[in-house]
Amino acid sequence: MTLAPASVRPLQIGPLRIDVPVVLAPMAGITNTAFRRLCREYGAGLYVSEMITSRALVERNAITMRLIQHHESETPRSIQLYGVDPATIAEAVRIIVAEDRADHIDLNFGCPVPKVTRKGGGAALPWKIGLFAEIVDRAVKAAGDVPLTVKMRKGINRDHLTFLDAGRAAEDAGAAAVALHARTASEYYSGHADWSAIGELKQAVTSIPVLGNGDIWSADDAVRMMAETGCDGVVVGRGCLGRPWLFGELAGAFGDERSTKVDATLGFVKEAFRRHAELLVEFFEDEDRGCKDIRKHVAWYFKGYPVGGETRAALARVSTLQEIDDLLGTLGDAPYPGAPAEGQRGRAGTPKRTALPEGWLSSREVAADTTDMMRGAEVDNSGG
Repeated sequence: MTLAPASVRPLQIGPLRIDVPVVLAPMAGITNTAFRRLCREYGAGLYVSEMITSRALVERNAITMRLIQHHESETPRSIQLYGVDPATIAEAVRIIVAEDRADHIDLNFGCPVPKVTRKGGGAALPWKIGLFAEIVDRAVKAAGDVPLTVKMRKGINRDHLTFLDAGRAAEDAGAAAVALHARTASEYYSGHADWSAIGELKQAVTSIPVLGNGDIWSADDAVRMMAETGCDGVVVGRGCLGRPWLFGELAGAFGDERSTKVDATLGFVKEAFRRHAELLVEFFEDEDRGCKDIRKHVAWYFKGYPVGGETRAALARVSTLQEIDDLLGTLGDAPYPGAPAEGQRGRAGTPKRTALPEGWLSSREVAADTTDMMRGAEVDNSGG
C-alpha cells in the first residue's frame, strides 16, 4: 500500500519542514545519537532524543548534558523534555534555546511508568488540565522561535480520558503540533492502539498538525493510519527496534524518490547490526561500553532469522567489535524470512491499574499540598 506522492504533504512543525511525515519516538536507552544517526542513514524524518529530565538539565547533570548532544550530521536537532514543574521546564527550555542545542523541543506527557504516575507525572499529569496548560504555555514562551510540541496518551484509563482537552489546551498555548499514543496509561503497551482516537483528536485540533503513534510495525501500517485517521504524520517507536531501515521503507511508502527498497537478507541485517555497534562505540567513546549497549538489540535485529541460540547468547555477551565481527562471520546469508521477522517488537506488558497519588482523580486541579510530592516524579524513566 503506497500513497501517491501528491497525497502526502510535508510535515510542517513551526518553521521546520519535514519532507517525509515520520518522527522517531523518544525511547529511553535506545534513541541516543548512535541510533538516530543509523535511522537517518536509511531514511528521512524527524529523529527525537531520549527523554531528558528537565531538572537534571537545569542542574547540568553530566550524563544529561551528554545525552542532549547531537552529531554534526543531525539536522534538524530534536530534544524531548520531561517534568512536572512549569518553572523548571521553562528554564530547561531557555537553556536549550540560549545554548543553541536543538531546532525542535518536545514535551513528554505519555510516560506510564508507575514510579512517575504515582507522583502525578507522565500520563497522569494531563488530568490536572490547569497545570498541563501552564506547563505548555510557559515552555512555548521560553522556546521563542524554536517550535515546541507535545506527546501524550489518551488518558489515565477509559473512564478518565484527557487527550481532547489536552490537545485543545496545547493548541491554545501555542504548541506547534500534538502527538497521540493511542493507548491509555493503564493499557501500557498492551492490546491494540485505538487509532479512532487519533481521528477524534484531528477533528478537535484544527490549526496545528496532529501526529499518530501506536502499532506502526511496517510502512503499510503508517500509510493505513494516515488514511484512516487523517493525521498529518506518524510517530514510530517499538516498530523500528532492530529495524532502523524501517525509515527507508516509510520514506518509500510516502513517495520519497530518494529511498531505495530494502531487501533485508541476513547479510543486510548483519551489516546494520555491526554499523549500530560501531556508532555506539563512537558515541560512548568506549568500545566496551558501546558493545555492552548493543547487546540489548540482539533479539530485535535477528527476530525470525536462522541464527542459533548459542550465537545469539554469544552476541549478547560481546565486549569488542572484533568479537562481533568473529561471531557475525560464522553466519552465512539467508533470505528475508517474511512474517517471522515482522509484527510486534519490544515488550507489550498487560493492562494494569495506573499508580496515582491519593485522591488524584477527585479533582482536575492540583491541591496545594501535592506540589512537593510531584517533584519526586522528575526521575529518568522511559517515555510513553
